[in-house]
Amino acid sequence: MQALVYLFIALAGFALGATAYFGLSFTLAEAILVALVAGCIAALVMERRLRLRAEGRLERGIEDLSRLLATDAQAGSVLGRRINALSELNSGQRLETIEADISVLGTVIRQVAEAVAEIEEKSAAAITSPAPAHPERFAGERHAPAQRQIADDVLDPIIPIEMVRQALGEQRLVYHIQPVARLPQRRPAGYDLIPRLMLEDGDFAEPEDFMPTEGGRDVAQRIEGNALNEAVAIARRARTSGQAITLYVPLSSATLRDSAAVEQVVAILDANRVIATGLVFVIGEADFQGLMQTARTALQAIQRRGAGFSLAAATSLRLNFSDLSELGVRSVRVSAHKLLNSPEVYTDFHLSDIASYVGRFDMTLLVTGVTDERQIVELLDNEIMLVQGNHIAPPGPVRPDLLLEPTRTVAPTQPALPARRRAEV
Repeated sequence: MQALVYLFIALAGFALGATAYFGLSFTLAEAILVALVAGCIAALVMERRLRLRAEGRLERGIEDLSRLLATDAQAGSVLGRRINALSELNSGQRLETIEADISVLGTVIRQVAEAVAEIEEKSAAAITSPAPAHPERFAGERHAPAQRQIADDVLDPIIPIEMVRQALGEQRLVYHIQPVARLPQRRPAGYDLIPRLMLEDGDFAEPEDFMPTEGGRDVAQRIEGNALNEAVAIARRARTSGQAITLYVPLSSATLRDSAAVEQVVAILDANRVIATGLVFVIGEADFQGLMQTARTALQAIQRRGAGFSLAAATSLRLNFSDLSELGVRSVRVSAHKLLNSPEVYTDFHLSDIASYVGRFDMTLLVTGVTDERQIVELLDNEIMLVQGNHIAPPGPVRPDLLLEPTRTVAPTQPALPARRRAEV
């Protein structure tokens, strides 16, 4: 098309030169010059128009390209935000939670089916067999083992309260520690601060042998207050040496039901905010359930200072874990023997689902009383990682440089056997 235009320009220039030569009496040289000038002017005009058209097309292309780049940049920004949102999601934890829920649901469905089948079998047997003559007698026999079990679990101290007061006055109460290990490496995850009473023969009595269960609130408050002071001294000096540790400190309703004792505990935690998060108060599960109704304010005051709670001697895991987590409960302690041999005593879940279910509420299942390697293997198979027991490490004295009063540190010269255990042996 462009060649045709230039051909027409050449013809027009030739025609203009011929007109000038023949019509206007120009010389041949002048006519040729006129034809060349006219052709050059027409060619320049044509080139300019073509350049303007090309520049206009190029500008429109650039504008279209800029709009496409802006659209791509906006799409990239949206994609970046979505990728950031996806990266912030902890999909692994959510998948683990879903898997745990599905596993728990399957276990519950299976147990419901077994219970329905058992009920149907009992109904069919009741129709075909006569009723027992004395149902009350059989009901009493069914409940008798459970009552005997509860009676065996709750034992009165064998050391009189007067002897305990005398020992406290003579500075014969010492504090030993027993580690809480984390499987499978068995590294210490914390230490139980255990009060032990030095007897006249040099042996040590365990807390269950002398801690008052009824009455003697002043004795319990004094022992628990001294334990808190010792724990603060150990935690501060351990932190100073560059080893932050977690200490489990004994506490009971005798202290938490007394306003003056609670104020003293809160004041100590306020003065030691730096190490307060490393202090966990060990309270009996039954005591804690009662305190949730009567002394909830005291529990919340301690929890706000950074300290936590560990429920000891739990008789069941059918608990309101959401409420316990809000109050600062970090772990629940169960007996290794009962959990492995009779898990239905604690919960209706399968044993392999218990730890993951408790972990959903930022709490940990802590198994106490581990006695052999077989129990450790079973606990590992069921993903239960916190253990404690004499098989892991027995209680022992604290380093003198970490104690509040190093002069009171007394190491046992022979294995520490409580009076009750010696009697059994």
